Order: sequence, then C-alpha cells, then structure tokens
Amino acid sequence: MQNIIDLTVAFVQDRLKFAEAGHDWWHIQRVWNNTKLILETESADRLVCELTALLHDIADSKFHDGDETIGPRVAGEFLASIGVEEQVIEQVKLIILNMSFKASLGEVTYHSKELEVVQDADRLDAIGAIGVARAFNYGGYKNREMYDPNIAPKQNLSKEEYKKTSAPTINHFYEKLLLLKDKMNTPTAKAIAEQRHQFMEMFLQQFYAEWEGKR
Repeated sequence: MQNIIDLTVAFVQDRLKFAEAGHDWWHIQRVWNNTKLILETESADRLVCELTALLHDIADSKFHDGDETIGPRVAGEFLASIGVEEQVIEQVKLIILNMSFKASLGEVTYHSKELEVVQDADRLDAIGAIGVARAFNYGGYKNREMYDPNIAPKQNLSKEEYKKTSAPTINHFYEKLLLLKDKMNTPTAKAIAEQRHQFMEMFLQQFYAEWEGKR
C-alpha cells in the first residue's frame, strides 16, 4: 500500500505544481491529513480513502470548462498505470464524481462509507480560517468582487446555478460554506466543523462592521 501512496503523492505534486492556491498540493495534503484523522474513528477502506483524498482534485471541473468526467478519468488512468486493482479504481472514480458540494445539489445515486470520510475531509478544508482564505483566493483568481450589498445571496441554488454563479465572494459563505456544518457525515468531522463554523460567523460579523465603518 505504501508504495502506491508514495507514487500517487509524487504524481499529484507534479500535476498540481502550478494549480490555483485553493486547489493546489497543500489543499490535497490537508484533505489527506483530515482523511487520516477521521479514519482513526471510522471503519472504511483506508487505501480507497487515501487515494481518493490524494486524487480528488487532480482535474477539478471548474478549471476544465465544467467537465465533471475528467477528474475521475485522469485518476483512473493513473491508478491503472501503477497496477491498482480495478475494484479500488472504480470506487475512487465514483467517489470523486459524487463527493463535491455541487454534486450534492443534483441527483446522487452512489454512496459509501469511504465517500462519507473523504467528503467530510474535503468539506472541513472549505470552512474555518483556511476556508475563508481559500474563498477569497478563488474570488481573486476569478476577479470577483469581495462584497456588494446590492447583490443578495441566493438560497437553494440548483446545481447548474451554482456552477454558473459569478457572485461576490461573501455570497459564497451563504450559498455554500455556512451550509457545510450540517452536511458532515462522521462524528469527528461534525465536532471539528462546529468550531470552524463559529469562526466563519465571527469573521462575517467583523467584516460587516469594518465595511460599515463601525468600531
């Protein structure tokens, strides 16, 4: 197993060396670490979970014209090239295809304990202090406004609406980030998410106070 993990780490580090900072190797490493932390208390296939954590953003659809098939395909081709069992490869591909927040806005027909673990690990990296930093980094990358009081966040976005949004970064908190706490699957992730969620609420309070010139 360790050789497979080592080869995968090297592949991902090389593939993502020029990636946007919110979806780069360091994001992968944090999700991988979160995955291993959750696996301390959850019973799931470790190899599937770790490989999925490492490969889940190998070709994120938002950077590939919305193509949701490219990530699973690249991951599957790589794993096949290093001799990983077909059953493991298929699980990894299915989890990558179904684990994202936008995927949850559509019809999800696949579910597994391994998906729960890696999905939680990824969602934890989208909230808290790092979640705030990643949100504004991506907003800057897309040249979006930080905030516009005249553009209200939209509730209950469809999958297509979410994929096409170009709203200010602050809206992203209400359209995704603040919703993630209640979408965690595992007890470990739920406990960690509570504190990170509170941090984001405090950040927003401070942001609005500063925006309005209050003490």
